[in-house]
Amino acid sequence: MTIPTALRAEIDAAKQRVAALHAELPRWELVVWTAGNVSERVGDYLVIKPSGVSYDDLDADAMVVCDLDGNLVEGDRSPSSDTAAHAYVYRHMDHVGGVVHTHSTYAAAWAARGEEIPCVLTMMADEFGGPIPVGPFAIIGDDSIGRGIVETLDAHRSPAVLMRNHGPFTIGRDAKAAVKAAVLLEEVARAVHISRQLGEPTPIPQEAIDSLYHRYQNVYGQH
Repeated sequence: MTIPTALRAEIDAAKQRVAALHAELPRWELVVWTAGNVSERVGDYLVIKPSGVSYDDLDADAMVVCDLDGNLVEGDRSPSSDTAAHAYVYRHMDHVGGVVHTHSTYAAAWAARGEEIPCVLTMMADEFGGPIPVGPFAIIGDDSIGRGIVETLDAHRSPAVLMRNHGPFTIGRDAKAAVKAAVLLEEVARAVHISRQLGEPTPIPQEAIDSLYHRYQNVYGQH
């Protein structure tokens, strides 16, 4: 299979974006060593990093392209071991254009406990629209993780899920939005954890969560 000529420019631009966004993961201390990955959908393809390659060596030329079944289409390295999960999400969530996986410390700690992060901060209401849900335990290597992500997030407006005993996955309209969600997820995971050391956090009423979410998603920022 070869990339259609009509998508060549879009694929090349996505490689540049995805390479740059991978650099954000160590910058925000969301990954160590070669863990974690960012992908972006382009038509019936996805751009993702190769497996086990140092972040220092990730540039646009290092990115690989797969179809939405996870098969390698372009590149001379094996794609990320999480590619099947990313591909499953794209096949089953048409509105998703970017997927991110990290092992950020505090979010992974909540995942290890199998406990959702309660919505006790306005930042959580803004970005996630409620608590951060927990997905099922799933083994890497096939689309089991992807199925768990989709099944969990289909019932939530959160762009983040804590896969039990594994770590966080985030989605977005594009890869940048998914990276943003991953950064904010780790921040709220840390803050809520610290809050619980001081006592029981105070939940935000659902009506206030709904109001905050609507404002942030539709009014906040430049339009």
